[in-house]
Amino acid sequence: MAFPRRRRHSIARRVHLTGSTEESTAAGIYGVIVSAAVMASSHVGSATALVVAVAVTLIVYWGAERYARLVAKRIHEGHRPAWRQVRPQLTTGWEIVTASALPVVVLVVLRLIGIDLYLAVIWALVCSTALLCLAGWEVGRHGQLTGPERLASAAVTGMFGVVMILLKIALH
Repeated sequence: MAFPRRRRHSIARRVHLTGSTEESTAAGIYGVIVSAAVMASSHVGSATALVVAVAVTLIVYWGAERYARLVAKRIHEGHRPAWRQVRPQLTTGWEIVTASALPVVVLVVLRLIGIDLYLAVIWALVCSTALLCLAGWEVGRHGQLTGPERLASAAVTGMFGVVMILLKIALH
């Protein structure tokens, strides 16, 4: 009796950073960059306030992106989008929000064990940077890039996170 093979998903896929479509992968990468920017530039006094700021910002970005797609569709097609066109816009792109869960968890756990908020944010940004490097690596793998090209892809993607760490250090 043969057992069905279970498809293994990469770490990037399991943390909702890369998805099954081009759009979901882009949304995941974008979400990690936006959440890192919020963490880097925020001057809040608690981890709770920072988590709320990240969540609200990502939900607003998701809503704005979905709304912009619907408005663009109306402009370019010259009529109101039908419900069958609206519904997919409201049920996709959530990777922009969910991909940032791991850095937020890092932030919260470090604060719960007593790490200073500033250092907890730095470590959350390091986590974001690692996720971005992983996404760049995965993009290279699925794009059938060579080893050096994959490293370059991971480095370029990871640089967004490095810039956020440097921004946090500069603002502190």
